[in-house]
Amino acid sequence: MQEQYTPATVEATAQSEWAEHQTDRALEDASKPKYYCLSMFPYPSGKLHMGHVRNYTIGDVLTRFMRMNGYNVLQPMGWDAFGMPAENAAIKNGVAPAKWTYENIDYMKTQLKSLGLAIDWEREVATCKPDYYRWEQWLFTRLYKKGVIYKKSGMVNWDPVDNTVLANEQVIDGRGWRSGALVEKREIPMYYFRITDYAEQLLQDLDQLDGWPEQVKTMQRNWIGKSFGAEVAFDYDLDSIGQAGQLKVYTTRPDTLMGATYVAIAAEHPLATLAAASKPELQTFIAECKSGSVAEADVATMEKKGMPTGQFVIHPLTGDKLPVWIANYVLWGYGEGAVMAVPGHDERDFEFANKYSLPIVQVYEPVAGDAQFDSKTWQEWYGAKDESVRTINSGKYNSQHFQGAFDGIVGDLESTTHGTKRTQYRLRDWGISRQRYWGCPIPVIHCPDCGDVPVPEDQLPVVLPENVVPDGRGNPLAKMPEFYETTCPCCGKPARRETDTMDTFVESSWYYARYTSPDAQTGMVDERAKYWLDVDQYIGGIEHAILHLLYARFFHKLMRDEGLIHTDEPFRNLLTQGMVVCETFYREYADGKKDWFAPADIDIERDGKGKIVKAVLKSDGQPVTVGGIEKMSKSKNNGVDPQALIEKYGADTARLFMMFAAPPDQSLEWSDAGVEGAYRFLRRLWKLVHDHVANGGPVTAYAGGDLPAELKGLRFALHTTIQKVADDYGRRKQFNTAIAAVMELLNALGKAQITDTTGRAVAQEVLQAATLLLSPIVPHAANALWSELQPGARLAEQAWPKVDASALVQDEIDMVVQVNGKLRATIRVSKDASKDAIEAIALADENVQRFVEGTPKKVIVVPGRLVNIVA
Repeated sequence: MQEQYTPATVEATAQSEWAEHQTDRALEDASKPKYYCLSMFPYPSGKLHMGHVRNYTIGDVLTRFMRMNGYNVLQPMGWDAFGMPAENAAIKNGVAPAKWTYENIDYMKTQLKSLGLAIDWEREVATCKPDYYRWEQWLFTRLYKKGVIYKKSGMVNWDPVDNTVLANEQVIDGRGWRSGALVEKREIPMYYFRITDYAEQLLQDLDQLDGWPEQVKTMQRNWIGKSFGAEVAFDYDLDSIGQAGQLKVYTTRPDTLMGATYVAIAAEHPLATLAAASKPELQTFIAECKSGSVAEADVATMEKKGMPTGQFVIHPLTGDKLPVWIANYVLWGYGEGAVMAVPGHDERDFEFANKYSLPIVQVYEPVAGDAQFDSKTWQEWYGAKDESVRTINSGKYNSQHFQGAFDGIVGDLESTTHGTKRTQYRLRDWGISRQRYWGCPIPVIHCPDCGDVPVPEDQLPVVLPENVVPDGRGNPLAKMPEFYETTCPCCGKPARRETDTMDTFVESSWYYARYTSPDAQTGMVDERAKYWLDVDQYIGGIEHAILHLLYARFFHKLMRDEGLIHTDEPFRNLLTQGMVVCETFYREYADGKKDWFAPADIDIERDGKGKIVKAVLKSDGQPVTVGGIEKMSKSKNNGVDPQALIEKYGADTARLFMMFAAPPDQSLEWSDAGVEGAYRFLRRLWKLVHDHVANGGPVTAYAGGDLPAELKGLRFALHTTIQKVADDYGRRKQFNTAIAAVMELLNALGKAQITDTTGRAVAQEVLQAATLLLSPIVPHAANALWSELQPGARLAEQAWPKVDASALVQDEIDMVVQVNGKLRATIRVSKDASKDAIEAIALADENVQRFVEGTPKKVIVVPGRLVNIVA
């Protein structure tokens, strides 16, 4: 065995062995329990970042641990390869998105392999390949025929210069990210999934997910947003509108209807169009509203603007005329595009009413205490929904609590056909149309005679041409007759192929299922899916807690209802790993611009508590500003290149640091010193094994027989460590404490006096177990060490070490001794020692005697734990 730990050699040898023996290949085996561990697949951006390293190492540790515990494991990998970033990069670099994507996949795959992940690469998928998206199109056509997918006009961000639809993130300060043109709202035909038909299932089935963080389930519940309320109908005022009709709004608080003082409608509402026909100022305002972002978050934070239409509707309970306003905070795509405004008890309406001097009517007050109405108290009273508040200014509904007012008002609305009780969801149908090139083509043909016709199954896939270099001005597919010109599959006449592509969330909503049967030729999945699904452990960032996870859950139910799979939920357990964060440094200039510097380029000084007191740029010695600790990112230049780390220290050091620096679900603060520490520990472990082998080992591990007290204590430490580490890996998923426990065990081994054959046998047992315990985290080093401790045996075939119950039975135990509440000594006593004997041993200890003069006032012995002496 070589004396020095050389990661490059060790890791290359291990990976060659695994490849030769196909160690990580997953095959269905009904004789074993299965364990499907999946980390969210990466977008092929070009190179790995530390978030990838952390995410995939977590999954790899669990996979290897479960394999050692007798499970048949599956850990696959693939690429979320379609999407806007590839198209943007292609525009910038003048290359086809396909070329850019495939080159990135090749490079990142090499990087992932260098980490030594136990991945079955035979199951690799890339969502941009026709053999993958063919089946997505196949499902689309089935669902389209059933009406689960439908077509309607939807609102989008439109760039009038580039003639393209922009994603919300491409709209910057109301302008297109590339052209700088003012963005418009535009209605265009789009395809939608009826996810709202599954809203109740998606909500109720969250209760099945005991292995999900409550935070994530709460986020999903809030996004689905089930609410109980009423649809309220306001009759049109004939004098101001000129026609009969009703304006319908949905509200969760019909109990506040008596406080409604105006109604607000979206700029696209028919009443707005009617009012604007003769009012140029309204036309101008409507155009301004349509130029704003369609992103809900933007609407919530934008300045609230409005304009009266001159129209009125009739309050269904009082008969009063309420003015109709066009407001920029009302979205046409949500509900009926209208809201009833109760400014006395809604923050947004309160702000709007004050701005435009509209009436504010208070309809709730506290039953007891200060009833002074102001902008700070209205929301508290409104939100109470209990007997602490009551209605006022509500006519016949006065002095009612929430439920009484709710039931009374809804009952009266129903009796006059001006309302009805309704359950509603915040969730909206999922619009999947994207007017961009690099995505899965939507398999629909538009025929002048037959209408919209799904592409027949025998003509799938509709293949996306890969030799296209987009210029950013519209969808290239719409300019390619060779793509869109076709014939109708029904009548055979000339027809036009759909040029929209699908939202990339569609591809990432079912990839986990395709991994189970990636080469299936007759469907999305085959019989193998029954063995592997559902996923036992899913791992990914909290940023995917809502949309990706919700869409994947929805897709799973669609596939279930098509008879493709047989479970209700895709992911049994979910682990959301924390971010990798690092210090940031910058200089700010007179024009407000900032230059961000890589931490490696900064010399820093810290005080005794680790706080940075000085930071200078190495190249010029001049100070820089400490920007704080933030998520690693290109924009802040505070990322660390995983490849450089692996080349310098080895993949096992990177893995060990990532697992040791913080629990998986918490943010991990990058530390060069922490990386160095991980590397030192691996070298120390290597040296312990080297010295053991050089000094008469390897030998047969201890298997029984009499032992001196010291070796009994070492074996007790060993088997309690095995017990703890198994729990840390399996139940707690706290790998940092598992590593710490093994470190303590090796410290104990280092202190032990190993002088004879029996001692070497116990040392062998400890080193073998420590190697196995660490192997899920540092598999390369463990592979090499095992081959030295057990020549001719393969680590990959070893089971998790078993706990020897007899080793946990102690003849002697350690007890701490406190004097006046402070730790002063540790004593070793017989486990059967009496309190008097323990007291005598404690008082005789040299360290204790230094702090106790004469007879102590009191001695308290807690058997098996501690001795507390009051001097």
